[in-house]
Amino acid sequence: MGFNRRARRSQLAVVALLALPAITVGLAACSSPAPSPTKSSSRATSSAPAAVPSVVPTVDPKGTAKDNLGYFDYVNRRTIAANPTPNGQQFIAGLVAAGFKKADMQVTADKTTIDLQPGSLQFSVLINGGCLVGQFGTDIGGYHSEVVPVLDTGKCLIGNTVPIH
Repeated sequence: MGFNRRARRSQLAVVALLALPAITVGLAACSSPAPSPTKSSSRATSSAPAAVPSVVPTVDPKGTAKDNLGYFDYVNRRTIAANPTPNGQQFIAGLVAAGFKKADMQVTADKTTIDLQPGSLQFSVLINGGCLVGQFGTDIGGYHSEVVPVLDTGKCLIGNTVPIH
């Protein structure tokens, strides 16, 4: 019987050692997440246009990207309200008409390399050392935006973008 007790204790010790990493990971998941960039989100989809606020925000040409996020969102939600399935150039046209500089913008392609609709498209405005980045598409649940730092390239979007007309 002494052998069975020793074997059982060894088995329990192995189980405890194996469970320790899982418990550690579980506890780490309960801790507070790290702060993230400023985000704005709206569940505007192609079947339901985004709501346009009744109070019109304004652009602050000398303000930071964070200062201008509300205006950026307002302009983009108006673009979506006018056309529930806008393409990248329509977002850019709305932003230019609203006073953002076309030279400071980037946009991803409206078609993939094999001529399919992408699940979403991204567009950005570089403003006073920060980036306003918008993303829109049915695959991501509508419109989302975020303020992010400028990349080492001096741009806001990673990867290939298309010329802006």
